[in-house]
Amino acid sequence: MPQLSEDLRFRGAVHQMTDPDLERRLDTEQLTVYSGFDPTADSLHVGHLLQICTLRRLQLAGHRPIALAGGGTGFIGDPGGKSEERVLLSADELARNVAGVRVQLETLLDFSSGASSAILLDNAAWLADMRLIPFLRDVGKHFTVNQMVGKESVRARLERPEQGISFTEFSYMLLQAYDFLRLFDDHGCRLQIGGSDQWGNITLGIDLIRRLRGGEAFGLTTPLLVKADGGKFGKTEQGTVWLGRERTSPYQLYQFFVRSEDATVGTHLRLLTFLDHDAIHALDAETAEHPERRSAQRALARAVCTMVHGEDETQRAERAAAALFGEEVAELDEATLLDVFGDAPSTVMNRSRLGAGPGAGGLLLVDALSETGLVASKSRARSTIEQGGAYVNNRRVAEVDAVLSTADLIAGSYLVLRRGRKDHHLVRFG
Repeated sequence: MPQLSEDLRFRGAVHQMTDPDLERRLDTEQLTVYSGFDPTADSLHVGHLLQICTLRRLQLAGHRPIALAGGGTGFIGDPGGKSEERVLLSADELARNVAGVRVQLETLLDFSSGASSAILLDNAAWLADMRLIPFLRDVGKHFTVNQMVGKESVRARLERPEQGISFTEFSYMLLQAYDFLRLFDDHGCRLQIGGSDQWGNITLGIDLIRRLRGGEAFGLTTPLLVKADGGKFGKTEQGTVWLGRERTSPYQLYQFFVRSEDATVGTHLRLLTFLDHDAIHALDAETAEHPERRSAQRALARAVCTMVHGEDETQRAERAAAALFGEEVAELDEATLLDVFGDAPSTVMNRSRLGAGPGAGGLLLVDALSETGLVASKSRARSTIEQGGAYVNNRRVAEVDAVLSTADLIAGSYLVLRRGRKDHHLVRFG
């Protein structure tokens, strides 16, 4: 087993460290480490996975992680990575979001008893009732405006005079610095981790601990996850990819990672999975030699989906993925079927057009293919069938006079028509 510092370097999980001696401490001491998660929604998204995985790696090496839900800082909003002001959340919205984030964090870290058992806290416990004058006197006096303006998250906004930054978001870094101080005092926390855009906020907290307590604290940032084109990781045409199944189903999460680009899959295998070094090297080699097999993508999807949703849901997602071109599609439940074919064209038809069963008459396949637009005409539909390119529920149909009946329905209401290898069409009968 490699030492923790070696493993973090192999995975590319270290962007910056505030002290080169931190690597030695990670290998030889037990540290309490925290990362913050602002509840801007009622679910975390895949962009949060890197910090969660890093916390978990440190925990497996014997360190104690603190996952800090930002019930207090969530009222303000971190300006880091944002080109404009966040929309402020109401107290009710924030409470719902904190509750959702809390449930997810409890499943992704180990909260069982022991010296490295994770702790879940909400900074609203000390920020919500904080009095302004004591905060300005005890915390604000230790930082200059020059110092705060020099931080990247603030400077980037000031360079856009039409946007600027409000005093509300400008104060965010002081609140995060105070969080670090409270965790240092209450839990002996000496290490904060975050994305590279959190460097300025982390170093302010370290400064505050040194000034007020004379204590030693550290910071570690990870690289930001991006796509091959430099775009934001976890963003698709359909929107953000979430960890909550109500927003993004296990199948959709699985498919997001299966579709990973060859140029980034190796990076994401290192940062977002716990596969060992040899397994990752082997997947790197297979990607280079046989990219068409997509072995690394499937390994990544399986690892992440299992971590977030468990083994059973991952197996369901894998079966659903296989059903895209296999006759297993007929066995899918309605929710999974709609996940699988959510991006496919669809048509609604009257159920009365279907026959009651084999030999009972009903909707001709030729008519279904042409009316749904899978083919341009009935004559084209006939030739497609004759040439072996027509499928009903991924079963090839070779009879030009084939009739569709209620016996063909999936989940009692659906048919999947396919032309050739890739052109699917979902028909719902109501």
